[in-house]
Amino acid sequence: MAADLDVVLRARRAIVDGAEVAACVGVRGERIATITPYDDVPAATHTVDLGDDEVLLPGLVDTHVHVNEPGRTEWEGFATATRAAAAGGVTTIVDMPLNSVPPTTTVEHLDMKRGVAEGQVTVDVGFWGGAVPDNVEDLEPLHRAGVFGVKCFLLDSGVEEFGALSAEEFALAMREIARIDGLMLVHAEVGELLDETALDGPHYAGFLASRPRAAEDAAIALVVDQARATGGRAHIVHLSSSDAVPMLHAARADGVDVSVETCPHYLTFAAEEVADGATELKCCPPIREAENREALWGALDAGDIDFVVSDHSPCTVDLKRQGGGDFGAAWGGIASVQLGLSSVWTGARRRGHALTDVVRWMATAPADRVGLSHKGRIEVGADADLVRFVPDEQFTVDVAALHHRNPVSAYAGRRLDGVVRETWLRGAPILLGAGDAPRGRLLRRGVR
Repeated sequence: MAADLDVVLRARRAIVDGAEVAACVGVRGERIATITPYDDVPAATHTVDLGDDEVLLPGLVDTHVHVNEPGRTEWEGFATATRAAAAGGVTTIVDMPLNSVPPTTTVEHLDMKRGVAEGQVTVDVGFWGGAVPDNVEDLEPLHRAGVFGVKCFLLDSGVEEFGALSAEEFALAMREIARIDGLMLVHAEVGELLDETALDGPHYAGFLASRPRAAEDAAIALVVDQARATGGRAHIVHLSSSDAVPMLHAARADGVDVSVETCPHYLTFAAEEVADGATELKCCPPIREAENREALWGALDAGDIDFVVSDHSPCTVDLKRQGGGDFGAAWGGIASVQLGLSSVWTGARRRGHALTDVVRWMATAPADRVGLSHKGRIEVGADADLVRFVPDEQFTVDVAALHHRNPVSAYAGRRLDGVVRETWLRGAPILLGAGDAPRGRLLRRGVR
């Protein structure tokens, strides 16, 4: 009799339904078909026994990745970004509407981006649209075309082709998002509260002072007010100010539909540790003090921060080092899609968290927020996106070994816990050797 399953992955440790268990995960085609106890091994064409040092995780879902292609492919492209994602255990990304040229602010531009991505992607890729001045009429067509939501800025985005919304424009866009039951992502800083006079060349303290917590907090208050007034769904990207957590907690307790993410760099680094001229650590909003970092960890533990995603935002080496270590001149952004799992696990285990927490923060919760209920989990019917992870193995980050396009990393030389040994996409391992054909698909909201 022919085997009913294509492959069974047999793991003494697997993260299933929020718990660590010993299990056999059976795959038929591209989906998980069975989950049985470790000693109950179903018939399959192939059986893969994980090593005693390995844990079987679901593939991570990173909903905050800047691919930048077309237009700025020298910063990052679909081929390099998705290979880096796969190497880091990420099997699904959602691409931000900037810094590509043109930005993803119309269906025409979305079609251009999809056309460029087709055939290049190593993991599955979805797309965000953009909300910019004078494109309210484009939001519904973008929604119908399958974007997972739209992103806006409440201050200068850093690129001229993606304009910021005024408070009045944001209110209009939120009303439209509420009407179509979309999701509005917000880069939440108020430009009027920035203080560029505080910038002090290579000194990080000056850069930090130029982007105070108050600028984030005020913008988040505006988002909460509009989500409350319109009934629309909102999401705060890359939270760095722990001061905003009580406000978000109270809003959610009142039934306001607002979610929030933070990023590995805010959970890993601290302002006090940033050396003069270390512009590889520049991002916006900025990495803040150690006490703020610990408060973010506390908010994750309490459920006040929903999930952790990379905000992978790379650029060329010359842009990152522009000004010779001047924090005011250098491009802000951290390339980390390959390192998110290891960096978060390194910090999590030192604070008493388990791999079940990391999977919830980096796989299940982001997938749920964007409607990818078949991603980010090991359960029957889900896509067989799986990761063989060695939690107790350490490595030192070597930028030459990273797959993203430009050899710049805030994590260079850092010792991290946890090695991704193999990543599976929809039932088969991803091969990262030269000449291996990419198998990733382009995703649309509401379509499996």
